[in-house]
Amino acid sequence: MDIKRAKQEIENTVKAYLATDDTGTPLIPPVRQRPILLMGPPGIGKTQIMEQIARECGIALVAYTITHHTRQSAVGLPFIRHRHYDGVDRSVTEYTMSEIIASCYDKMEQTGLKNGILFIDEINCVSETLAPTMLQFLQGKTFGNQPVPAGWVIVAAGNPPEYNKSVRDFDLVTLDRVRRIDIEPELSVWQEYARAHRLHPAVTAYLELRPQHFYKIENDVDGPKFVTARGWEDLSAYLQAAGALGLPADEEVIGQYLRHPDVARDFAAYWALYQKYRADYGVEDILQGKPFDAVLDRALNAAFDERMSLVSLLLAGLNARFAKARQTDEATDACYQQLRSFKRALNAGSDDPVSVFNAQCDAYEDQLAANKAAGRLTAAQAAAHSRAAALLHSWGKKLEPSMDDEEAFDTVRAGFNAQVRRREEAVAVAGDALEAAFNFMERAFSDTQEMVVFVNELALGPDSAAFLSENECERFDKYSRSLLLNQKQDALLAELERDDLRRSEGSLAF
Repeated sequence: MDIKRAKQEIENTVKAYLATDDTGTPLIPPVRQRPILLMGPPGIGKTQIMEQIARECGIALVAYTITHHTRQSAVGLPFIRHRHYDGVDRSVTEYTMSEIIASCYDKMEQTGLKNGILFIDEINCVSETLAPTMLQFLQGKTFGNQPVPAGWVIVAAGNPPEYNKSVRDFDLVTLDRVRRIDIEPELSVWQEYARAHRLHPAVTAYLELRPQHFYKIENDVDGPKFVTARGWEDLSAYLQAAGALGLPADEEVIGQYLRHPDVARDFAAYWALYQKYRADYGVEDILQGKPFDAVLDRALNAAFDERMSLVSLLLAGLNARFAKARQTDEATDACYQQLRSFKRALNAGSDDPVSVFNAQCDAYEDQLAANKAAGRLTAAQAAAHSRAAALLHSWGKKLEPSMDDEEAFDTVRAGFNAQVRRREEAVAVAGDALEAAFNFMERAFSDTQEMVVFVNELALGPDSAAFLSENECERFDKYSRSLLLNQKQDALLAELERDDLRRSEGSLAF
């Protein structure tokens, strides 16, 4: 199955394993709660989905790559304990708590969460001395003589032997005690992930044009040649940082992420063209509403790859503006809630409004730190609250000890009103750019596949969809309705074709 289906399967399993009846008895007895064994090629995203599942289920996560561990760190160290058996004092060997088990308890203390997932990666690539321990772990849910805490679900992951020469096969007894899920790379599923996590548009545009280069692992006389989903995501992160810092990204740098020379060379060529198209077409000028007649003929006569790259560049420029509007909006909303709390505290009576506000800001930052440590926030949520905390702190600096309640509140409100104006400006800039982009798209690609892609990506992108849900755009509504109508027509035609085929097959059978 693909990684999206695997995530849902694991999430369902976690919910089932943690569910209890009205007496607190697990619906599935612990002895029947089989550990999950994910098997799939490297770099497909097994670890990332565990982070997502833990956050969405509101439980803790402890993740280990077991190949980094020795038998002592996994099992614990032996020590001698004196026992009295049948009137005789005896020395008995016991073990300290495993580092891995201790980490579960540490996480419980840090987060206040009793339930969690213990994720062990590369479980079938352990050393020879640790292999029996891993079998015991899967069969008995213990490391040494220390059980996994109650309320914790075990998930392990491994690579099939064709991807790793160090792989060890599990015996039948072990396999009969786990739920094995085999995962295969699927570009369409990864594209959903890439869109939601805002990967670099050059990467997503390239893979739309070259889907065969998404995931490749080959072996020749020079060793393995490969490109994985992890490689594309890591390259995307570097390209975004390089763009912000003005750093180069040539074929040699790209080849450090895409370890397949042919793919690295091809993407490097595309990357050079992608940057050239941005300059040649003056994408920023188009989005700022400047005349574009000089480049219109080139767009009309460009090859398909160039046209799709241009659409990607327009979307990238829009999404940057949508993201800024969203970030400003989220920070403004968070600050508004704190402003209301401050007002309620003042209405309740206060001799020192400055101390009240500063204490409120400190509490907000403490809660933010706690939520980050517990993994309750996505990166975007954490960033929004961090921006709000910085704004609150800056407003607090403007308060003076001599201020009364009204003066203190007016000072904070002035800072908030300035933030509201920034939000309005960000929304206006994004809205104007969207109208300018439609001006260009209508003249260059009004009734073509490029317009379909443009509108579809606006509807699906996390920043663009959020912006359009709160800010009206008549042309987006018009084209999206038209697109939906065309999709329905295509579905009806396909159904008619299937009916014709069934009738023809029926007549032949008769």
